[in-house]
Amino acid sequence: MARFLDLMEPIMKYIPEVPKPQRKVSLKEKIFWTGLALGIYLVMSEIPLFGVPIYQTGYEQLFFYRVIFASKKGSLMDLGIGPIVTAGLIMQILAGSKILNVDMTKPRDRGLFTGTQKFLAILMTAFEGTAFLIGGNYGNPDTLISVFIVLQLLSVGVLVILLDEMIQKGWGLGSGVSLFILAGVSQQVVWLSLSPFGPIEDGKSLGAVVAFFQTAFNGENILSAFSRYPYPDMTGFIAMILVFLLAVYLEGMKIEIPVAYAKYGGMRAKIPLKFMYVSNIPIILASALFANFYLFGQILWQNLNMANNNPWLNWFVMFNSTSTTRELLPGCFLYYISSPRSLTNVIQDPIHAVLYTLILVTFSVIFAKVWVEVSGMSARAQAEQLVKAGLQIPGFRRSPAIIEQILQRYIPSLTIISGIGIGLLAGIADMLGAIGSGIGILLSVGIIYQYYQILAKEQLSETYPGLGRFLGQE
Repeated sequence: MARFLDLMEPIMKYIPEVPKPQRKVSLKEKIFWTGLALGIYLVMSEIPLFGVPIYQTGYEQLFFYRVIFASKKGSLMDLGIGPIVTAGLIMQILAGSKILNVDMTKPRDRGLFTGTQKFLAILMTAFEGTAFLIGGNYGNPDTLISVFIVLQLLSVGVLVILLDEMIQKGWGLGSGVSLFILAGVSQQVVWLSLSPFGPIEDGKSLGAVVAFFQTAFNGENILSAFSRYPYPDMTGFIAMILVFLLAVYLEGMKIEIPVAYAKYGGMRAKIPLKFMYVSNIPIILASALFANFYLFGQILWQNLNMANNNPWLNWFVMFNSTSTTRELLPGCFLYYISSPRSLTNVIQDPIHAVLYTLILVTFSVIFAKVWVEVSGMSARAQAEQLVKAGLQIPGFRRSPAIIEQILQRYIPSLTIISGIGIGLLAGIADMLGAIGSGIGILLSVGIIYQYYQILAKEQLSETYPGLGRFLGQE
């Protein structure tokens, strides 16, 4: 019986693709292409969608997810990298649950898996664009304008997928997804901290730091600058700095396992296992799931339950129909998977805060375990890679089974601990109203560290060309 991935193979030739470079791309070229991709992203973030009225581009509940998906409401980047992340989420769940038969150690299977994921990302772009339209995000445009809006989103979505593929295939540095997330978080942090825009309702500027100094110079109660919900305040600014520093500290924590090179006379080295073993992947996947729940709930409410009089739908979603911001009402599932976003809200509804944290941590741990299995980070996969590389642990036979037993002491525990840690840190930071969101700051730290390692590796490879193969470069 043919596998699903095999059935997808004929479709692959019709999907647009960025070719791999046929030569070694210099660091300067990679920086150029990376900068070009970033420039295109930033320009598209400022171009409004044709046919969408300006008044339909204001505040919304999805604002807090947009920083993760590098999207900007009302612009060509309205969907951001959401379809790419959602497609990845679906494929990882299918592979992790063994519903999708794939062997990631085989190059052909990896290629089919990646191609299928790209095809699914294109489908998700069309689906999410249509869902945004049906959910009322763009008002009530006529049929022709509606089709044109979806076509704009689909075209830009395919371009974003290709930009990400271009960078990942070696033309640039890192990945487009990481690059766009970092750009989005950086923009939001700078704007919400230093923006002079205003005055707003409290008579101050929007930026938390600017408002703090305005409060101090006016001789007002300085504590008012620490509580300005729903606007950015100094509590969120300080929380952002603390989360950033803690994330940097955790990023550097690791457990080192001694190994020896059998081919080089038993030369010793150490393999580091990061304390945050699964990095930020679980929180990205959990956020993608929550955002899609919200999107689905918005469609249900907009079309079937605007009066909140359907008890079967009320358990899943209820919005305040008298509010222009579509505020979620207590008692529904979507309310409890959305962050309280401020200490004031936590104090007013502690049950919401506790349930949100528990749900976020639970999904973070689940996705951490799934990711370890499907990404080649399990004890078995790591043991096989060490043996293939000619490594062994001193005092033990050079056997995958033996090495797996040793790694099994650390990797499962690190997986669960890192899943809990990343979920707790993101949840608490969000409840403190951290500027840029707790998840956004955590992602930024991981991405900055990733780019630091990539640049160091590239510079070393160019300075000492003979190290290229040793560093895993072609």
